Amino acid sequence: MISIEGLGVEFGGSTLFKDVSFVVNEKDRIALMGKNGAGKSTLLKIMAGAQAPSMGRVSAPSDSVIAYLPQHLMTDNDRTVFEEASQAFSELIQMQTEMEALNKQLETRTDYESEEYYGIIEKVSVLSEKVYSLGEINFDAEVEKILLGLGFLREDFTRPTKEFSGGWRMRIELAKILLRDPDLILLDEPTNHLDIESVQWLEDFLINSAKAVIVISHDKAFIDNITTRTIEVTMGRIYDYKVNYSQYLIHRQERREQQQKAYDEQQKMIADNMEFIERFRGTYSKTNQVQSRVRMLEKLEILEVDEVDTSHLRLRFPPAPRSGDYPVIAKDVEKTYDDHLVFSEVSFAIERGEKVAFVGKNGEGKSTLIKAIMSELKHNGELTLGHNTKVGYFAQNEASLLDEELTIFQSIDDIAKGEIRTKIKDILGAFMFRGDDLEKKVKVLSGGERTRLAMIKLLLEPYNLLILDEPTNHLDIRTKDILKQALMAYDGTLILVSHDRDFLDGLISKIYEFGNKKVKEHFEGIQEFLERKKMEHLTELEANK
Repeated sequence: MISIEGLGVEFGGSTLFKDVSFVVNEKDRIALMGKNGAGKSTLLKIMAGAQAPSMGRVSAPSDSVIAYLPQHLMTDNDRTVFEEASQAFSELIQMQTEMEALNKQLETRTDYESEEYYGIIEKVSVLSEKVYSLGEINFDAEVEKILLGLGFLREDFTRPTKEFSGGWRMRIELAKILLRDPDLILLDEPTNHLDIESVQWLEDFLINSAKAVIVISHDKAFIDNITTRTIEVTMGRIYDYKVNYSQYLIHRQERREQQQKAYDEQQKMIADNMEFIERFRGTYSKTNQVQSRVRMLEKLEILEVDEVDTSHLRLRFPPAPRSGDYPVIAKDVEKTYDDHLVFSEVSFAIERGEKVAFVGKNGEGKSTLIKAIMSELKHNGELTLGHNTKVGYFAQNEASLLDEELTIFQSIDDIAKGEIRTKIKDILGAFMFRGDDLEKKVKVLSGGERTRLAMIKLLLEPYNLLILDEPTNHLDIRTKDILKQALMAYDGTLILVSHDRDFLDGLISKIYEFGNKKVKEHFEGIQEFLERKKMEHLTELEANK
């Protein structure tokens, strides 16, 4: 059991939160929710020991292990993937090494009655107890199981970590956390760089193997599936619900309705008493009553209604000019890098108005095929854009391509052309950039703000084919919902690469599955696809047995 007692954080004369107290029990799987800036990540850092609170404390048994995965901690060194993941056992390996060295001393020393000899025996005893309490661990087998589950291939095990992208290096950090078998796992946006199969694997692991978990995530399906408790951080305090995210939303709405009703009743009572005081002030026969009501109002604690985040994205894509019947046609497309075959014999035709998803494990070629469609790389076979096709493209690293030294306004002003330039401030306002925000430099923006800014270019002119590669990374749940609704209302053709099941659900009607150097076409939505794939996996598992 881990206790959070009276935590508070103050900085710059303002209070982020105060008197935060709750207990984390074994098998708790908690979603930490709240608007941006409410203090969720700060609370996680304090529990991990990475930041000190202004007041209060975190209490845990001395032998408990708390593991923390922040949003932006990336492994990058000369160790191989396998060596870096094995660092999870470094403390245990060090204890075993020390114990072996001490045992060798005991074999060679003859001063059996000395204090030093007894001291060595005591050290060996303490170390032995610690080591054997952990049981027999096959390090290599455990490392292999976790790395394969997170999407690594066996040939990746011997590659240096510095060869991998930030998302894959985050998986190595996640592997180290899971291998430590911690008493509490703290995860800050763990699914941002995981493909659908890896997210499902992580879900199964957290549900069936983790002791206790607290997670911050914008992936609604992920937190609904794994969590049984929701803690909301709002207006400097917390609300603790023993339900998952979807049920929490219902409870939160009921709570705010009750707060609003109590607030309205109190305000009416205050107004009635103020009217009485003003009406009878100076009336001798009512003096005692007037003074009594004045004292009552002075002592009254004014009720508050928890804030509702009223800022929201206003997103509607411009009407799409009519394209040809088939905006994208592929025929026997093949892509290789040196001797490495990414995919081959890829043939399909996407019809006007279709909304399709590219899904599959990372590294199977989804972004590669998109770059081929955009003529950003050479390939074999034919890739044709249909008549009058105008493409709006959002790359996976679009937000990171922004010039960090430009202001928000300059970032759009520099690329806008024609009449739309007169509406830049209106467009920025629709994306929640207003007033002084416009003069902020890109380098001070959060991941979500950069993604919103990068997305604005899709509204600067009408496109009839939108190609979006992981557009929801770093977007909060509310903004993702607004983007999803805008894409559902969009009357053009959509190609979407995403690992976010909830975002894809109801939005796309056809799936192109990347795997084993091929691309398979499925005429179904994401839920049907995943249900069928899980059955396939179970069948394969039984066959292997």
